Amino acid sequence: MQTHIAPRFQNDPSVTEADAILRSCVHCGFCTATCPTYQILGDELDGPRGRIYLIKEFLAGAPATEHTLEHLDRCLTCRACETTCPSGVRYARLAEIGRAHIEAEVGRSTLERLKRRLLRAIVPHPERFHLLVRLGDIFKPLLPDALARMVPTLPKPRLKAPRATFHATHRVIALAGCVQSVMTPSTGVALEQILGSLGVAVDVPASAGCCGALSLHLNAHNEAHNYMRRNIDAWWPLIEAGAEAILVSASGCGSMVKEYGEALQNDPHYAEKAARVAALACDPSEWLLERAGEIPFVAANRGTVAFHAPCSLQHAQRLQGRVETLLQQAGYQLTNVRDSHLCCGSAGSYSILQPTLSQQLRNQKLEALQAGQPDCIATANVGCQIHLQSGSETPVCHWLDLCADALAPLLEDCSD
Repeated sequence: MQTHIAPRFQNDPSVTEADAILRSCVHCGFCTATCPTYQILGDELDGPRGRIYLIKEFLAGAPATEHTLEHLDRCLTCRACETTCPSGVRYARLAEIGRAHIEAEVGRSTLERLKRRLLRAIVPHPERFHLLVRLGDIFKPLLPDALARMVPTLPKPRLKAPRATFHATHRVIALAGCVQSVMTPSTGVALEQILGSLGVAVDVPASAGCCGALSLHLNAHNEAHNYMRRNIDAWWPLIEAGAEAILVSASGCGSMVKEYGEALQNDPHYAEKAARVAALACDPSEWLLERAGEIPFVAANRGTVAFHAPCSLQHAQRLQGRVETLLQQAGYQLTNVRDSHLCCGSAGSYSILQPTLSQQLRNQKLEALQAGQPDCIATANVGCQIHLQSGSETPVCHWLDLCADALAPLLEDCSD
């Protein structure tokens, strides 16, 4: 694609980066075939190729309007287009740059600014998020049905199962996360149980928190980078002490942590550390699959599972098939899921900011997941889990919970 950057953008490093990405696009249109919003809306401007043209024209000097921003806002940033693209176009990064510049020029309504500010002020902070969900749960009977269905229910407190003491042969770091620590704390418990069965000690620093993805996707870049720096500071002493990996069980957070090196590459104080953190970050499925033969699964037929691979797992991290293999080794039979590459519509804050499209995508995904009449639906990201459960009678859980349920019980303690 040939480009011409307007003089007012000539000295902007992010626009220089966007220009290089634009030039890699051959406008073949393969991306439209796997774009969820294009399939629903049928508008070229609501597909990757159309959005690329909007960004290209804006950077060339064309005026942007609220409709330009609307088409970019409808993008899920699911990155299915990146998996499909034969030219390796880094669409997600291009959309991030384009949306930031266009939003700065067009602006948003007071209501839209308020929504985004509230999301950033509440969701990354577990104590605030817990309070909000608790209040929503209390007042749910008074809310309109459409709004009440969007309010998640807090899980019942679940105590950690007694674990045998052991002499740790390996140590890893785990990220508790903000939403996951409130809404699905059993996921972290399950990960620790699986790792404990392998003699792996887990450190979960309390000072680490939100990965920064929400702020980044809402164009609060400085805020996102500060979250990243805070997490690096929390993890660094453990890394220096020999931690082998940073396991992030929410795949959306995992894809963000893996990009810390790129996000902070121009920070003279954190660039090197961020690159090291990104290199150590991995999804639990990556780390566990290398040790799958050592996991003490109890042989049994554990029923049928429909696995929903989050976009952040299959398109951002490119980790297809690993979770499925572990579930099968744990004794679960997987059902076939059509159009497994398509997004469920959760996409971080998308389900709140674009509720109509989000619910259409959720319903389509649930129809595909439930076609095989599974006993349960499993996924790898807390946002997908909550979103799918909001429209499903079939239980939706994290795959780590299922694997932990398949472990042999630890009957006796082992002394150091």
